[in-house]
This record gives sequence, structure tokens and C-alpha cells, in this order.
Amino acid sequence: MADKLIFSDEEWRRRLTPEEYQVLRRHGTERAHTGCFVGTKEPGTYTCAACGNPLFKAGTKFESGTGWPSFTQPVSADAVTEVEDSSYGMTRTEVRCARCDGHLGHVFPDGPPPTGLRYCMNSVSMKHVPEGQSLQLVTH
Repeated sequence: MADKLIFSDEEWRRRLTPEEYQVLRRHGTERAHTGCFVGTKEPGTYTCAACGNPLFKAGTKFESGTGWPSFTQPVSADAVTEVEDSSYGMTRTEVRCARCDGHLGHVFPDGPPPTGLRYCMNSVSMKHVPEGQSLQLVTH
């Protein structure tokens, strides 16, 4: 993983769309079945929309029926971090980009083999880089 990327709140607001900012920096959630990656199957890598950090390979994506793109595992153990989230009167495991701490979604223990996990992500928090194209990290 590349070095940690830290910007002021003002800088994040400048760099991100209002929707990206709401999800990635304010821990929002897009409405179910509205994200651009629900139901897509193109080969490639899903990266963080804020910093370009590689997050998930398309081959680990599956249809969960939840209305959000779901994956069985991240590209590597250090691609994401997991944080306990006790908002809204429940305890869940929040998933963040390990590079910029952007909120991506949550992980649940009800996924398919081989991991049994369901990384339930917000489309707006990711970009899709088609197979064969080079990944671009934000550096400054």
C-alpha cells in the first residue's frame, strides 16, 4: 500500500463531488439499488474514489441481493481497515480505505465461500479501473 494520504476537510470537499464527500468523509450511505456498480460484471479493479487505492478485484464481486455492490474479500489484507460502528443503535463493522480512511461500507459474516464475508460497499466510494489499464494513485 502507498503512504497514508491525509487532507484537511476543506481539501476533501474541494477534491470530491458532494455525493462522494457525503459517503467517504461523512460516513453516509447511498440508497439501495441506486449505485452505478450494482449488477456490473466488467473485469478489473475497484479503487477508492478519493485516493485511487486498489480495494477489490472484480472477480470477488457477487450479487448479494442487497442493492449494493458486494465482494468476498479485498485485494490484500492491508487494502482496507475495519472499525467497530455502533451508529443507528446496532453494532456493525465499518470498512474504510486503509490509505485515506474514506468510508466504503460495511462487512457482514453472511457472504458466500470461500470467505463467508460480504463486503457491502457504496458505489460512489469506488471507481472501476478496467482490466489492462494502469491504476492511478492520488499523491498530492
